[in-house]
Amino acid sequence: MKAVVQRVSRASVTIEGKVHSEIRSGLLILLGIEEEDTQEDIDWLSAKIAKMRIFNDSNGVMNESLIQIDGDAIVVSQFTLHASTKKGNRPSYIKAARPETAIPLYEKFLLKLESELGKKVGSGEFGADMKVSLLNDGPVTIIIDSKERC
Repeated sequence: MKAVVQRVSRASVTIEGKVHSEIRSGLLILLGIEEEDTQEDIDWLSAKIAKMRIFNDSNGVMNESLIQIDGDAIVVSQFTLHASTKKGNRPSYIKAARPETAIPLYEKFLLKLESELGKKVGSGEFGADMKVSLLNDGPVTIIIDSKERC
């Protein structure tokens, strides 16, 4: 499971011209799911994201977590995070999970992150044509792969 985590001042997901999710200060999380991902990946990644100290404290030092600042989050499923560009000019998405695997894992990830944060988490819509808007704060953008824990 891969995540691109962006600290944002605001973010939104629009589907078919209507705002589906919207947040102020917090995190926009682009989530890529592989066939091999499990509940263990969900548990580890959601805890890592919720507790990652990437928000400024009163001294302007990145020392506080999403939990500590009571920030919001939006999670958008993004199979293209697993693109392989090793051969040719057309990316291969063979490592990305098929919808029958990815959708339940995506939904479980949303629930687990909500549990970690103690609040509702915004989402995209799996498989929809989404327009994602954000104001990156910092900018701070971090890539996390649950398969690279050590």
